[in-house]
Amino acid sequence: MHWKTFATVFVTVFIAEIGDKTQLATLLFSADKEVSKWTVFAGSALALTAAAAIGVIVGSQLERFISPKVLKSVAGVGFLVIGAWTLLSK
Repeated sequence: MHWKTFATVFVTVFIAEIGDKTQLATLLFSADKEVSKWTVFAGSALALTAAAAIGVIVGSQLERFISPKVLKSVAGVGFLVIGAWTLLSK
C-alpha cells in the first residue's frame, strides 16, 4: 500500500467532510431518539463509500483520456473558483 497517498487522501477528504452538508444531515438523522444510531452510521458510511467509488471509477477513466497534469490543473482551478464564490457570496 502507498501510505503517503493513503494519508494524503484521508486527511484531504476528512477535512473537506467536517462540517459539510453530509455531516450535518447525518447529525440531524442521528438526533432522532427513535432512530438507531448504528443504522444512521451504516447508511452514511455506505453512501460515502459509494460516492468515493464513483469518484475513483470516473477518475480512472478520465485519466485514460486526459493527462493527470491537466486533471490536477482543472481540479485546482475548480477549487479556487468554488472558494472565491463561497467567500464572495453572502
